[in-house]
Amino acid sequence: MRKKPIINDAAVRNRYAELGVETYYRQEGGDYSNPHFPQIRELLLRNRHRIDFNRSLDFCCGSGEVSKVVLEMGHPLPLASDPFTAEAYRRNFDAECLPWSFDDVIRGNAGGGFSVVVCSFAMHLCPEKKWYPLTRQLLEMAPQLVVITPHKRPDLSGLDGVQLEFEDTWPTERGKLVFLKSYSLRSGASESR
Repeated sequence: MRKKPIINDAAVRNRYAELGVETYYRQEGGDYSNPHFPQIRELLLRNRHRIDFNRSLDFCCGSGEVSKVVLEMGHPLPLASDPFTAEAYRRNFDAECLPWSFDDVIRGNAGGGFSVVVCSFAMHLCPEKKWYPLTRQLLEMAPQLVVITPHKRPDLSGLDGVQLEFEDTWPTERGKLVFLKSYSLRSGASESR
């Protein structure tokens, strides 16, 4: 019998504290479901005219909340990656989910040629010392990086060569804000462009 997924934000935070983020996802990843899907959906729909979803990467995809909205908008299914929740993603979409982690991307072991990379509810879990190399690599993979987070952090606009293009927020039922931030490289910040 399958365990019921934890769908309460406080319960997820408590399990992070109890087990650590990596152990939590190793144990719960197959059943993971983001409790903030309504906010993710609203933020993506509200900003669909600002984001090119035609060749997107759903990075740290969870169970595919971003992919679901991208399909709902009539775009192709994104390529998905997550080192912990591939089982949940495959169950929802019957599609491949690559195991790319933060470190895989930093080492340059991920693909490219995307129109956008969307990282939903994961970037704030990356150690701060890795924000710069991860962000730079993601922005080499696509000209736009969209980060959806339950915090104001990470604020990647302070990183060398990275600029905030736009930001939007949407409240939870309890009035807490979920943030969507879109980043790009500053002109001249990449030798490959």
